[in-house]
Amino acid sequence: MSEIVNQSLQKIAKGTGIVFIGTIIGMFLGFVSRVIIVRYTTQTEYGIYSLALVIISIFVTISTLGLSEGSTRCIAYFRGKKEGGKVKGVISSSLKIALIASISLAAISFFSSDFISVSIFHTPALSTPLKIFAIAIPFTVLINVFIAIFRGFDRVDARVYFQNILRPVLYLLFLIAVVLFGLSFIGVVYAYVLSIAATCVVFVIYLMKKLPLSIRSGSSTTNPMTKELLSFSVPLLAVTALQMILSWTDTLMLGYFKTPDAVGVYNAALPLASLLSTVIASVGFLYIPVISQLYGKNQMEELGRSYAISTKWCFLGTLPIFFVLFLFPDVVLNLLFGSRYIGASVALQILSFGYIFNSYFGTNYHTLIAVGKSKFIMHCHLASSVANIILNIFLIPPFGINGAAIASASAFAGVTILETIKLHKSSGLHPFTKTYLKITILSILTILGFYVILKMLLFISYLTILIFLPLFLIIYGSLIIFTKSFDKEDIGILIEIEKTSNINLTIIKKLLKKFM
Repeated sequence: MSEIVNQSLQKIAKGTGIVFIGTIIGMFLGFVSRVIIVRYTTQTEYGIYSLALVIISIFVTISTLGLSEGSTRCIAYFRGKKEGGKVKGVISSSLKIALIASISLAAISFFSSDFISVSIFHTPALSTPLKIFAIAIPFTVLINVFIAIFRGFDRVDARVYFQNILRPVLYLLFLIAVVLFGLSFIGVVYAYVLSIAATCVVFVIYLMKKLPLSIRSGSSTTNPMTKELLSFSVPLLAVTALQMILSWTDTLMLGYFKTPDAVGVYNAALPLASLLSTVIASVGFLYIPVISQLYGKNQMEELGRSYAISTKWCFLGTLPIFFVLFLFPDVVLNLLFGSRYIGASVALQILSFGYIFNSYFGTNYHTLIAVGKSKFIMHCHLASSVANIILNIFLIPPFGINGAAIASASAFAGVTILETIKLHKSSGLHPFTKTYLKITILSILTILGFYVILKMLLFISYLTILIFLPLFLIIYGSLIIFTKSFDKEDIGILIEIEKTSNINLTIIKKLLKKFM
């Protein structure tokens, strides 16, 4: 078992390292673009931009029909069973379904934009951005499905090349052109659409040359695989849609109950808090196909061990980001968006707590997908989304953006707990090993200690972060090593991290071996 677990974890770690680096690059480029937009537009225009992007994202989610996860899982599962014909059928069906659905939803989005803008959000200026964004829907959906197909073959390079690098770079270049030529706010919207369309065109060429197998001979299996693929993916469509609701309900309801200004301020905190999902998203990208193959081979013991170790690393990787956002919200917001957005500090702390809670319970969602529990995930997220809406209705009017943050953080925590309970009941799996419980206690005590120290300081600046973050990492890392809060598989993961990042971790590996 140990060899299989090590191979699986090392493959996940290698993919995680590549995806994480790509994600950081993409997020950095995205934040640069966002800062340009914030500083180039008014708060009202930024609020309209954020609102339009959320609405179009919902249409994209529906158009994708759950294929972003469903295609990956089915391709990996049938690869594990050595059924190549079904793999071809899944790929062919995914592309056809995505194309038809995305064009249909793009048309609906375009022609309903006036109604959405005026009748629902009472903001006529929202209509034109919605119509322009609608053009990007088919291109966005195809990019998502292309990535899912490569992901099913344990390939992470396609996502990094196109989603993390090419599209953000193009968007940034187009935004710079908008600023240099002094174009209006609508130019920002066109820049977004052009970056998506150009990325999709280049991706099509890459797909034709680099796809691991030809799908031309897969037509005979397309019809039966379409039914099987949709049977698994449609519940995931509901899950993805509900995740969007869970993530964006606060933005939409702030737009309804408050003003575009409130939406703009809140959307300075929201993307920062979402940084806390970067690690788990990076782990989950290759985790699903790897674990799906283990499930296809009925290697449940190896699957459970891989789940526990992956969850621990998700939390360890997320904790430093949480440290900065939770303890230094004012400094971070002021640095990135200016003093106008410091009002989102408390909301950022609340959202950060919700996201770190989700990271603590780790890859439960991804594991449920791998073992075929898509319908339960759908029901679970439905309950969480309803709770989120109800909480927003009661909390936004009196508390504004802080109420929206409380609603989202509570919903995140609720859905995570439900998924963890279900996974344990159905498969006997949970991440709470003795090692993980020790890490939990150390994390709480260390964060509390630094929180108390910071409360005693009279002045906190950028320099404070530069001093305290390395200090936190040194103290926390030392506590983990000296209390032996690690597992034997961690050495293999460190080796893969070392290979991927080219960072010399020899000292850490020696320390771990010494205290094992």
